[in-house]
Amino acid sequence: MKEAHFALEDYLHFLTVERQLAQNTVKSYKRDLTAYIRFLDSQPLKMLNSIERPTVLQYLQMLKDSGKSSRTLSRHISSIRSFHQFLVREQVTTHDCTIHIELPKIEQKLPDVLSIPEIEQLLNSIDCTNARGIRDVALLELLYGTGMRVSELIAIDLADLHLTMGFVRVFGKGGKERIVPLGRSAIDACTRYLNESRAVCIGSGQDTDALFLNMHGRRLTRQGCWKILKDAGQEADIQKVISPHLLRHSFATHLIENGADLRAVQEMLGHADISTTQLYTHVSKKRLKDVYSKYHPRA
Repeated sequence: MKEAHFALEDYLHFLTVERQLAQNTVKSYKRDLTAYIRFLDSQPLKMLNSIERPTVLQYLQMLKDSGKSSRTLSRHISSIRSFHQFLVREQVTTHDCTIHIELPKIEQKLPDVLSIPEIEQLLNSIDCTNARGIRDVALLELLYGTGMRVSELIAIDLADLHLTMGFVRVFGKGGKERIVPLGRSAIDACTRYLNESRAVCIGSGQDTDALFLNMHGRRLTRQGCWKILKDAGQEADIQKVISPHLLRHSFATHLIENGADLRAVQEMLGHADISTTQLYTHVSKKRLKDVYSKYHPRA
């Protein structure tokens, strides 16, 4: 069905240009919808307008039978629903065949977090006697000190960091800008990195506006950040999978455990919906319950 492939191109252009979604988000939509259209190609359908609700349900059942989780199914449904709503809006089709298709109930999986001693252990494991180590400490301090996503971290330019004022400007999903305060540890680590390490990273290469650089003088990548964290976790002998998102979870959980306002945490994390931030209150309660069960003699 060539019509579906052309419609997908238009939809992805709409997401990129009009809605200004992040590149990774658009890629996710493209991946889900390409698989959906591949299924439609195998059906006796000639036009997008001939797709009915049973066809969509058949595709979702096929995904379920293949072992997809409820979370993955929910994401596919959201992608397909958004695509068909776009088709109706653009008058490609006359009806939305995804109406009344319910999202599966997703089991709420609480994110893992690092304890405060584990954060200290992670930071203290890095050798700060060389340029690489100084950079790595600044990177970890900024990740844990702001709770930003790794994609946001690697996009930071020198002009976004305001150490004297004590804040960093972050561009989140959809290019949405937010201001996140910096603590003393992050300020000190970034100051040392800028004074002692960044020039070594650039070397004789071309100057760049990027804040964090690899040892070849180029902007640090997502993969580079993951490797830095993985190596630090192994050196610290922490028995958890260390990732940028683990530090983000730890940042939010530690703030809420210490009485931070939920709205303030939402703003710092860049969550569009406060229900996403509320997850961390459940993490806090679970941790309290674990402590009680472990240490109270009548638990």
